[in-house]
Amino acid sequence: MADAKLVCREAVLRALHELAQTLAAGGIEIDSAKILIETPPDPALGDIGVPMFPFAKTFRMGPAVIAEKIAALLNEQDEAAALGTFAAAGPYVNVRLDKSGAGRDILSRIAEQGGSYGTAAGGKSALAGRRVMIEFSSPNTNKPLHLGHLRNDALGESVSRILKAAGAEVFKVNIINNRGVHICKSMLAYMKFHQAAGDTPESLGVKSDRFVGDCYVEFDAYSRQHAEAEAEAQSLLVKWEQGDEQVRALWKQMNEWAISGIEQTYRRTGVSFDKLYYESDTYLKGKEEILDGLNRGLFYREADGSVWVDLAEINLDKKVLLRKDGTALYITQDIGTAIYRHNDWDFNQLVYVVGNEQQYHFKVLFYVLKKLGYSWADNLYHLSYGMVNLPEGKMKSREGTVVDADDLIDSLRAGAIEEISTKGREEAVGDPYAVAENIAVGALHYYLLQTSPAKDMLFNPKESLSFNGNTGPYLQYMGARISSILKKAQAEGILPAEPAEAAELLSSEYEWELVKLLGGLPDIIVKAAENLDPSLIAGYLYDVAKSFSRFYHECPIIAASYPALSRARLTLAVCTRTVLKNAMQLILVPFLETM
Repeated sequence: MADAKLVCREAVLRALHELAQTLAAGGIEIDSAKILIETPPDPALGDIGVPMFPFAKTFRMGPAVIAEKIAALLNEQDEAAALGTFAAAGPYVNVRLDKSGAGRDILSRIAEQGGSYGTAAGGKSALAGRRVMIEFSSPNTNKPLHLGHLRNDALGESVSRILKAAGAEVFKVNIINNRGVHICKSMLAYMKFHQAAGDTPESLGVKSDRFVGDCYVEFDAYSRQHAEAEAEAQSLLVKWEQGDEQVRALWKQMNEWAISGIEQTYRRTGVSFDKLYYESDTYLKGKEEILDGLNRGLFYREADGSVWVDLAEINLDKKVLLRKDGTALYITQDIGTAIYRHNDWDFNQLVYVVGNEQQYHFKVLFYVLKKLGYSWADNLYHLSYGMVNLPEGKMKSREGTVVDADDLIDSLRAGAIEEISTKGREEAVGDPYAVAENIAVGALHYYLLQTSPAKDMLFNPKESLSFNGNTGPYLQYMGARISSILKKAQAEGILPAEPAEAAELLSSEYEWELVKLLGGLPDIIVKAAENLDPSLIAGYLYDVAKSFSRFYHECPIIAASYPALSRARLTLAVCTRTVLKNAMQLILVPFLETM
């Protein structure tokens, strides 16, 4: 539908200019940006709708009157007539597309472009020239990834893929939070409860990041019985910053354990990065910048020696930038990291994928960077997302009530294996374990991404695994079902028709509904990229899957009433499979040939 909408926009623009010349000898200026292309709420009204409200003041007449005049002019244009027929419906000019012509264009583009259909590689780049750096995940090296990280990772990776598909140049980065008092708490617990025995993840048979997280939980239990625990952890941090060899050696070992385990989870979920930054490498740069700003009078020092920034200019109070003992805070390292990043890769937008509880933090961060004189700070954006919890309630890592990412995926995989076994599909799917793993990952990512980022959400594992309804497994099932149909058709010697031939025969409401939906992929990718919102892709995929289900139920493919129609419908099935596969990849849902 992307090309049809473009042709429609150009046709309406010509008609508006023609109307302007008729009324005012060309003296009326037409703002083409006001031409809005919409989809009528009722298919009976047409396939495309163009509201005339924006031109009421321009022409000094009612939108309904303008619509009547524009529709009449459009029906007289040869270029517009090739698109379809135009009619006024109140303040709208509605277009009923020529099915065979529009269908031919849509199916031909899908067939020709294949895996690049819908993306900038398959058409005009909407975001050409935009260089977007995206920071996401940002794990702490005192615990494994958990459900909250999984939503962050899914958002960051999906948004990155969508932006790239829309034509932007994307650079994915991750800041590993590998220093600070929280890291020292895990270290302290190791020193007290494991060091003497020489415990390691291998010796205890525990995944390496889980072992470090267990130490963090042990510190919490220890701190409840020992009031001095917090001071001990803070003392370790001071020693770390002073370069104490023994403290640094333990820190290095525990970081290696944590990062090794976290990277295993990234590989499992299909998440990757172009560059990793480490807080231990960047926090000193932040300290330098803050001290320089202090010397320039941008910040001030309190009587206890701590350094602060006055935030009255942005209607906030004040914020500490360096503690009284000179140690850095999160805001300090984020300042340094942002500067390093811009020096490394000259972005024109940096997107931080971080939960909404950090909105204050990013307001301050962006303000401080502007205050320090970095003009690119105007291009920083916080993609704020809501919290995700389980039905059991809020998770707390220090109390050990967090559901680790790997445990959650393992449980989903177990559920998928049980479903495969119950249906007796072990032999049919080939490798049940591998298929179940992909179903688990698809269920997880679709459930996390189908909700718009700003909203809080409750992750229900059982619902996510359903093979019916608005779920990842339902999409995977539909893809596998189409693949099965294509294999059966091939076995019976039925080949797809050429797109032009197919379009002439696909005229029923179910076929036309599906064709139009398939044509909408390029537009939905651009919209999702502009809004940084993968849920738009998820919703589109569900609509396509439902539409194919209706089409398949009402319009037999292999058992069609005559061979040419069978071949035409097979072409539509092939194109649907391409669209599902291309769009599912954008939201991290593996496409499956068999289920």
